[in-house]
Amino acid sequence: MKLSIGGSLKLAFRPWVEGLENIPAEGPAILASNHLSFSDSFFLPAVLDRKVTFIAKQEYFTSPGVKGKLTAAFFKGVGQLPVDRSGARGAGEAAIKSGIEVLERGELFGIYPEGTRSPDGRLYRGKPGGLARVALATGAPVIPVAMIDTEKVQPPGKVLPKMIRPGIRIGKPLDFSRYHGMDGDRFILRSVTDEVMYEIMKLSGQEYVDIYATAAKRQIAEEAKQKAEEEKAAKAAGLDKADSAEKTEKTEDKPEA
Repeated sequence: MKLSIGGSLKLAFRPWVEGLENIPAEGPAILASNHLSFSDSFFLPAVLDRKVTFIAKQEYFTSPGVKGKLTAAFFKGVGQLPVDRSGARGAGEAAIKSGIEVLERGELFGIYPEGTRSPDGRLYRGKPGGLARVALATGAPVIPVAMIDTEKVQPPGKVLPKMIRPGIRIGKPLDFSRYHGMDGDRFILRSVTDEVMYEIMKLSGQEYVDIYATAAKRQIAEEAKQKAEEEKAAKAAGLDKADSAEKTEKTEDKPEA
């Protein structure tokens, strides 16, 4: 199924790729990518000869009905791994465990250090828990990856994709074996994560924002809510003003007794 999906994507969108030589022909490696679109997890595996396993929420694999079964088959076909994300800490631990298992089998493990899609196309601070802990626990090299223009192909909230040619830049492997076994040190975890994010920033050309994408999404949602409330209040004030002016006009037009 991966071959058919990958072939269809390459034929339809013709993604360009730089740095394919940085993907090892065999052995474990972590592909750490920016995250612009839902389609990132499809375009990256499509251009590689090797299987890449990403984690996905378990609901994609357990939804009932024909649609649910088709969705589950699709995600399995493109190398997605179901993870129970009930509870923030439980989700993190499950993702780390799954990543380690994939790498111990000598395979490629894909991860998005930002933890969620960028809300505005900028690159956000990487979360140190998943990427760095998996890298230090396994000793696998980390390969930075930049997805280019995939948010234009599949904008958030849009069902039908646009026929835009996306790109993928793959950087040179980063070796963190010097920190092996130090995955309990939060300063080391932050240092490893920041180094990877810096390489992704260089590859992608994105503006870097030193806050988490989840915090940015909350801020954007709050600003949108505040703007909507202000517009509603302004509209109500305008209606009140118009109503008052209409009453005044009727009073002035009323003939004297």
